[in-house]
Amino acid sequence: MSKLEPGQRMTVEWRGKPVWIINRTEEMIERTKGFDSSRLADPDSLVEQQPDYIEGPMRSIKPEIGVIVGICTHLGCSPLYRPEPDAEGVGTDDWPGGFFCPCHGSRFDLAGRVFVNVPAPTNLEVPPYRFDSDVLITVGEDEETA
Repeated sequence: MSKLEPGQRMTVEWRGKPVWIINRTEEMIERTKGFDSSRLADPDSLVEQQPDYIEGPMRSIKPEIGVIVGICTHLGCSPLYRPEPDAEGVGTDDWPGGFFCPCHGSRFDLAGRVFVNVPAPTNLEVPPYRFDSDVLITVGEDEETA
């Protein structure tokens, strides 16, 4: 991921699923951490959709690098990456940036946490992963299995 610029997303494949690797800027991190959690259905990720070592509002090992399965938890569509705040066409005012599924209107923040009152029932999945170096991530394996 050495060529992944701040604010950009790349897609890799794991078990036939798209996995997004997002290089979040400091501003993206602050917007996500400071977002009104009452607008999120599961802000603390209490529903099991990530490895035990993933915790906190950014749902990642390193806050600046997000690793998220790019499949909507409603009907399996692939949401659009809309990282810019107040993006048009996402169906809400005060959009903090994140992922928007135009098929049925589900919205997720930049950590993959689902908004309230949308069709998607749960947050986007975070797969097991580990950092092999500052520029290399292995998806599908935990640190303990390395």
